[in-house]
Amino acid sequence: MAKIAVIEDDRTLADLLRYNLSREGFAVFTTGDGKTGLELIRREKPDAVIMDVMLPGMDGFETTRLLRRESAAPVLMLTARSDEIDKVLGLELGADDYLTKPFSMRELLARIKAMLRRGELARQEPAAAAEGNVLAAGRIKLDLNRHVLSVAGVPIDVTPKEFDFLRFLMTNRGQVFSRDSLLDKVWGYDYPGDSRTVDVHIRWLRQKVETDPSQPSHLVTVRGVGYKFEE
Repeated sequence: MAKIAVIEDDRTLADLLRYNLSREGFAVFTTGDGKTGLELIRREKPDAVIMDVMLPGMDGFETTRLLRRESAAPVLMLTARSDEIDKVLGLELGADDYLTKPFSMRELLARIKAMLRRGELARQEPAAAAEGNVLAAGRIKLDLNRHVLSVAGVPIDVTPKEFDFLRFLMTNRGQVFSRDSLLDKVWGYDYPGDSRTVDVHIRWLRQKVETDPSQPSHLVTVRGVGYKFEE
């Protein structure tokens, strides 16, 4: 039974989330603020987190930033505002997905299940020869078994989504993908977000793997089309 932590101060919405997630077979744990949310996550070690942005005291952005120091659990952020800056900031701080209120419960459940499927697939990658489970290009090495990115031999912290994104591009190196195609391939379903989501992840990955992020040699922009990974 997968465990879901819900950090939401709107009690009516929190109860609704608990009810619907429980009906789908999830074990659900709820709390109403960021500080106790971090304590809940440390204690229960959930498989996924639903995080409201507007929390009392420590908001969802800061809570997610602190969470990423100690947990790789995928985070779905809920925001009451449609401002792009909220969504981009959440992604930059380590969130994997976001929904703008009001939202349909069916869509939320679909996104949670998609995040859990991606995590399960990553854990179930078949064991093989070590060299068969490491993607390498220049100074970059992606260890699929240990879920570790290293650059010039130095381990680099990445979010689960950044790891999945880089793995997809390195596996399909040389191929050009549009932003919409990357949203579909990497997020794993018909993602309704905008192309800025892809741009944010590309920018942060460049800062982590490129020698000169302003002149990338691996994560290359193909003007008017999208992105590709080059050797």
